[in-house]
Amino acid sequence: MPAGPASSAAGGARGARAGTAVLGVDGFAFRRGRTYGTVLVDVETGRVVDVLPDRTSETFATWLREHPGAEIICRDRATAYARAIKEAAPDAIEVARQVAPAPNLLAAVEKTCHQHRSCLRKHVGQEEPSPEPPVIDLPVPELPRTPLVERTRARYADVHRLLERKWTISAIARHLGLDRKTVRRFKTTMLDELLASAKDFGIHKARLLEPFKPYLNSRFTAGYTSGTRLFHEICERGYTGSIQVVRCHLAKLREGTAEPVRADIPSPRRVTSWIMRPRKTLTDQEVEKLLDVRIACLDIARAHDLARCFRDLLINRRGGMLPDWIRQAEQDAPAPVRSFADFLRQDLDAVTAGLTLEWSSGKVEGNVNRIKTIKRTMYGRASFRLLRIRILTRI
Repeated sequence: MPAGPASSAAGGARGARAGTAVLGVDGFAFRRGRTYGTVLVDVETGRVVDVLPDRTSETFATWLREHPGAEIICRDRATAYARAIKEAAPDAIEVARQVAPAPNLLAAVEKTCHQHRSCLRKHVGQEEPSPEPPVIDLPVPELPRTPLVERTRARYADVHRLLERKWTISAIARHLGLDRKTVRRFKTTMLDELLASAKDFGIHKARLLEPFKPYLNSRFTAGYTSGTRLFHEICERGYTGSIQVVRCHLAKLREGTAEPVRADIPSPRRVTSWIMRPRKTLTDQEVEKLLDVRIACLDIARAHDLARCFRDLLINRRGGMLPDWIRQAEQDAPAPVRSFADFLRQDLDAVTAGLTLEWSSGKVEGNVNRIKTIKRTMYGRASFRLLRIRILTRI
């Protein structure tokens, strides 16, 4: 979408108003990853003040000079907007978007959990084996003789038998009732690869059973072998898969071909979810597992404490305590959390204001979503001038 000159966008529209006391600024995409614009919103009324053809500091600074009077400016963490405010409106109070720090902190906590997953493995290895469920030492599983695997074998043999007779791919497809692409795949792909693909078909459904295999194995060794009964028991514990998967696992236990159950080590993303969610939303089992994680790794425990403390600052608007939080994080926090603290210190005044004042970029975000809807109705074919008029007039 073409962008006009900055001067015409800054002062040429009738919709722009001077003297907006609480101004919100945010960028939006004309074409994602390529060209962007800027929307300016009166945060007190929620109405769009103006639309700029790019998100450079020069264009925004020009607009601020031509429309003085902003006392508070709500913005994101983009350096271009911060630089323009310091240059053209140095007396305005900058308020960083309140929700912006949260995703960055989540990423820092998850990175910490990734870096210290070896601590969790070591902790599991040091624990004494529990008598329930018992470890089941079984032989290496063989390729299952499922209908899909057997059909793949037969189809591979038929295709290659006809290929040896010099049949064309089209003739084979008509004879076997297959698509030509399917015939070509059986022609060019090794049988082992085709069988492996057939074996893994529907594997995502089988993975739903993984957390419940220790329980099933324990009950099976205790003499409870009814698939229907065990299916209902694990459904009461949260299983959402099918009964057929349970019966297949029990059949493997009877035949001695089931894989041994591995230790349940929570993934970094799951641990991060436990840390970032309010404690009252966690189940008793999740609270117990989170406690085990904190015992296993001191760095994850420290990241947990700092994340919970920061969440309290964010919810209760205790921005005045942010410098103390940053100092604590810089002293003994894991490296990813220290980087996040340094990230906040670089824009401390604006972040503190965002955690203290009542103003936020919520209404700006709402208008950005409205702009996306308008863009879709225009199919990207209209000019910037027409888009700007539609945004300002709410057409």
